[in-house]
Amino acid sequence: MQKFSLQTLFSSLVLFSLLTACNSDNKTTDQTLETTELSATDSTVQMTTSNPTDIHTFAVPKEAKVKHLDLKLNVDFESKMLSGVATYDIEVQNNVDKIYLDTRSLTIENVEVDGQKANFELENEVEHLGQKLSIPVTPQSEKITITYKTSSEAEALQWLSKEQTAGKKSPFLFTQSQAILARTWVPTQDSPGIRFTYTAEVTVPKDLMAVMSAENPQQKNDSGVYNFKMEQPIPAYLLALSVGDLRFQPIGERTGVYAEPSVISKAAYEFEEMDKMLVAAEKLYGKYAWGRYDLIVLPPSFPFGGMENPRLTFATPTILAGDRSLTSLVAHELAHSWSGNLVTNATWNDFWLNEGFTVYFENRIMEEVYGKDYAEMLALISYQDLKSEVDAMTTNNNAEDTKLKLDLKDRNPDDGVTSIAYDKGFYFLKLIENTVGREKFDTFLNQYFTEFAFKTTNTEDFLNYLETNLLSKVEGANEKINPKEWIYETGIPSNIPKIESERYDKAIAAAQAWKDGTPAAQLETTDWTFQQWLFFLRALPNDLTSQQMQELDKQFKFSDTGNNEVLGEWLIKVAHNQYEKSYPQMRTFLVNVGRRKFLSPIYTELIANDKTYPLAKEIFEEAKPNYHFVSSSSIEKMLASKK
Repeated sequence: MQKFSLQTLFSSLVLFSLLTACNSDNKTTDQTLETTELSATDSTVQMTTSNPTDIHTFAVPKEAKVKHLDLKLNVDFESKMLSGVATYDIEVQNNVDKIYLDTRSLTIENVEVDGQKANFELENEVEHLGQKLSIPVTPQSEKITITYKTSSEAEALQWLSKEQTAGKKSPFLFTQSQAILARTWVPTQDSPGIRFTYTAEVTVPKDLMAVMSAENPQQKNDSGVYNFKMEQPIPAYLLALSVGDLRFQPIGERTGVYAEPSVISKAAYEFEEMDKMLVAAEKLYGKYAWGRYDLIVLPPSFPFGGMENPRLTFATPTILAGDRSLTSLVAHELAHSWSGNLVTNATWNDFWLNEGFTVYFENRIMEEVYGKDYAEMLALISYQDLKSEVDAMTTNNNAEDTKLKLDLKDRNPDDGVTSIAYDKGFYFLKLIENTVGREKFDTFLNQYFTEFAFKTTNTEDFLNYLETNLLSKVEGANEKINPKEWIYETGIPSNIPKIESERYDKAIAAAQAWKDGTPAAQLETTDWTFQQWLFFLRALPNDLTSQQMQELDKQFKFSDTGNNEVLGEWLIKVAHNQYEKSYPQMRTFLVNVGRRKFLSPIYTELIANDKTYPLAKEIFEEAKPNYHFVSSSSIEKMLASKK
């Protein structure tokens, strides 16, 4: 999942506390997979078995856990509900008489254990977690079958009318299960530390196609019934479903893209280099373990840049810039096929193990495909995001959340989706590379991904593994890196790697020249990348006059750019400086784009000012039907905090 920066959310009178209202067993699966050569047998490395408790699930996997899901679903666009049957193969230990599953806003109609009706208990709602589903079992029990239906307000599900899609002809549905929203559309053990395989049969209207995080069809059929299989074990947060008027276009032998008919050609062009990225990734860290790597371009309401659902990345259309300039998102989600999907954080307190590794791996893929200078600019953007995040959190008494190891007790795990896990995690790993050398670090990472394939780990076990298998073998490495400071202390350590980029320096120099009086028309910006435009905009003063805003927009056409990263940065300044001439573009952007990364900083600026607060409310009321719960709940809290 692409990062969501909270840096602007903490500005001005502590506007709100994000999503405080609202993915374990450390044993490994014994399933062997013919699709991959990865194995943890014949291991000589030190691996602990600390079995951390996941505080965000009712499941007790050391007593009873699910192993395989067979899911039958009917998709009803009229009622905006899913209904069906979830059958699990289970494993129950001796002296255990119950298995616990996570649910939220589900109607449980019937439960059977090994074909016999069972008396289940659905306990009272617990904040953040939902309801515990308790099912009586014995150590001999093999299957549980649950007949259920979702709520029309299920938080994971985004139901879109035909008017809200690109083609305007058919409705659309997509899910977002991370972090703990899978339980709102499937009764499950909703923990990143619990893995299971699955099969599914999904019935949809006959003019639509269904796809999942599994082996997928590549064309519509006449029946509207689609069957899926995921042979590799995954945690519940990687369960995914999308239904719509979809087309498929291959990119390479193992890659392809799904999108609405009106978008498919543009998407195929934008992601033409997916195959190169896959080859680059395998060159770095070993065989791709999931068969195919496809991508689906969702409608604009998708709340994130991308979601790493195995075999099928969910992606926002905001990366369709027309010039392939934003494809680092694809590299990020592809990298998750190793860090996150293959080796998974055991709990959400260890989220940096998913995202810090992924940003590092993404940067290496981009360097392999586009060169070192390009990768260095991405690293500098990461540093800017990290510094802003840490400054904002520290100012607003949230410094504890700047640690890599989180404490999310009694909180929504979505609180951990900040720049800290992504960018501080990335720079920690970058420091290790710089200290021990790239060759040694790559060897270590290849071993790590192999040893922990289809397993979970936590921060403490990783630090132990790192010390045993790498740092102890390089004289002075531990002292130079000081891992415990990076993991358990707040802020940015003083030994953070310094990144240099000539393109960055040129952008900063141009911004300074403009501040010193050089007209925008005289600045040398030929052949600038989008990263340079971000550096330039971020280096400008916060407070600008209407005349200055007009000069910049007239010369550089920020309001009309097709690059949403640049447009989003510009619209923050539009909102902050009340530049009314660009309000129409800002309104259109906020109404039609559901990506939380872009929405939150613009709304933050509007809400912070009494003059523009009514405008923020007005735009949100218009836009809310287009937003997924993840985004709408964030903005609602921001608006409420102003009262």
